[in-house]
Amino acid sequence: MRGKGEGAVYRVPKDQSQPLKHWAAAVELPNPTGRAADRRRKVVRGKSRKEAQDKLRELQAELKRKGDLRTSSSSVEQWFAYWLENYAKPDLRPKAFGSCRSTVRAQIIPSLGAKTRVDKVTPAMVKRLRADIVGKGLSPTYARNAHHILAKSLTDAAGEGLIPSNPADYVTPPRKGAKSLDVLDLDEAIALLLAIKTRPDAARWAASLLTGARRGEVIGIERDRVGDVLDLSWQLQRLTWHHKCGAEPEKGPWPCGYLRPASCPHRSLELRADFEYRHVEGGLYWTRPKSSAGWRIIPLVDPLRSILRAHMESTEPGAHNLLFTTPTGAARDPDWDSKQWHTLMVETFGPERTVRLHDVRHTTVDLLYHAGVPEDLITEIVGHSMRSMTRSYKSRSDITRLRDAMTQFSALFTPPTERTPEIAG
Repeated sequence: MRGKGEGAVYRVPKDQSQPLKHWAAAVELPNPTGRAADRRRKVVRGKSRKEAQDKLRELQAELKRKGDLRTSSSSVEQWFAYWLENYAKPDLRPKAFGSCRSTVRAQIIPSLGAKTRVDKVTPAMVKRLRADIVGKGLSPTYARNAHHILAKSLTDAAGEGLIPSNPADYVTPPRKGAKSLDVLDLDEAIALLLAIKTRPDAARWAASLLTGARRGEVIGIERDRVGDVLDLSWQLQRLTWHHKCGAEPEKGPWPCGYLRPASCPHRSLELRADFEYRHVEGGLYWTRPKSSAGWRIIPLVDPLRSILRAHMESTEPGAHNLLFTTPTGAARDPDWDSKQWHTLMVETFGPERTVRLHDVRHTTVDLLYHAGVPEDLITEIVGHSMRSMTRSYKSRSDITRLRDAMTQFSALFTPPTERTPEIAG
């Protein structure tokens, strides 16, 4: 068997006594297993021997440049295995890649058919993905995300010459599902600050409410990043280990003998080359924010300044100099932190409230608008990359300002002596 990059040019059919159909050239591609049964080749045709030889040289040059070539016979399953490793993983952050891989394996491959050839995927099959996902009781927004993943992968397939065009280009992406958020208003935010006043973790929740910072940004704050300003240049995240001991089995343990990647002796985090991180403990790491807008510094003013200073004076430095820790002094696991928030909501407002920890950011945005803070500064404070994102975090209605506005409008139809003063903002 020839080695990688070696090629051959031959007549079709080989029998010289039969009429010539065409000349063919084949180049050997990397064999992932080394077994003869898994031999991979890419074959091209030419009307003459010279044309086939020219195409062979082009293939060999492309193979040397890229390291591998896709073949037109690749199945959906084969293509996505290649795409995840060579396109998604180098471009996405760890959590985003994990979500993408999960969507591909659980939704996209089953919907298209694992053995379906990629060049046989049609617009109708792309459109069917939404129906398959929603039919499982999953949200239209999730179906929209899956569509974008599929569309991107097919764009890359077209770029590699695996398919002539992207069938997803002819399909309108699914619409997002309607989403109703439970958000604290001003009176409830004040009530919350009063309710947590005597709690040992009061400063942790005040930091979220009074800055709009994300969960990982708050629980990852180190004491030396608190002064006249609050430095939110790192966030605390749990990163996922991956097996690196061999090929993934269809079921059962991996070649290392373990199911859990964290137990694999050859485990790896598999991070992008430009991904910045620092180890905290176990699977917890400090990582940089996902965008430059997220990397920010917020001036500390009262009441948060006094709350944080009192917290630092009354508590010992936690593990790794973290500002907020568990009662035992360990780093706050993100999931554990969210559970503590849920408990706080139930204790303060009752079990009927469903305010998620991340949705506190919406409350902060609402209150910043309510305070008359300019929109460009709100965007910078909460770490949004665009003003449109900040507007999307604003609640649909501010009843107080709307009532004042309607009162001012109605004053046009009442005697001047009964008119109300103009509203601010």
